[in-house]
Amino acid sequence: MMAFQPPYSPSLFRKGDNASGASVVAIDNKIEQAMDLVKNHLMYAVREEVEILKEQIRELVEKNSQLERENTLLKTLASPEQLEKFQSRLSPEEPAPETPQSPEAPGGSAV
Repeated sequence: MMAFQPPYSPSLFRKGDNASGASVVAIDNKIEQAMDLVKNHLMYAVREEVEILKEQIRELVEKNSQLERENTLLKTLASPEQLEKFQSRLSPEEPAPETPQSPEAPGGSAV
C-alpha cells in the first residue's frame, strides 16, 4: 500500500534532515482550514446574494402583475379609435410621430 503523497514536496518545509513529518501535517491542516474558511465565506456570500435576487424577482413579478392589470384596465376604458391609433404607432412600418399632432377624425384630416 502506498503512503499519502501531498501535491508538493515535503522537503520544501524541512529545516534539516531531522525534521519530522509533523510539520508537514500541521501545514496541511492549516491549508485545509484556510480552504474550508474560504469555502464557507463564499457559500455565505452566495446564499446572501441569492436571497437578494429572490426578493428582486418577487418585486419585479409584483410590478409586472400590477402593470398588466393597469394595461388591461386602460384597454377596456379606451375607445376603439384610441386603440387603433395606439396599434398603428406600435407597427414597425409606421414610426411613431415625434411631435404631438392635433387630433384627427378617423379616416380624415385636421383642417
